[in-house]
Amino acid sequence: MATRRPSDVPAKSPPAREVPRPSARVRPSPSEPSRLALTPEARRTMIAEGAYLRAERRGFAPGYEEEDWLAAEAEVDALLKARHGSTSQ
Repeated sequence: MATRRPSDVPAKSPPAREVPRPSARVRPSPSEPSRLALTPEARRTMIAEGAYLRAERRGFAPGYEEEDWLAAEAEVDALLKARHGSTSQ
């Protein structure tokens, strides 16, 4: 019966370095809201888009432009307040 000598045993390869998977990235805690600055222009754009969508839903009937704008503004501000805690524009 043959005995193995150390030179007969295949060398073990060094352990592979662990590379973090994209899904393993550290994400911020859901309880800790991100603090992104919102420019006045971005806020206005969000309101304008909301007002447009409201007008579109009612068939662009004239006479409700201000109502659409104010409702969209309140909606955007509520969304921003909910998303960023008590800080709102």
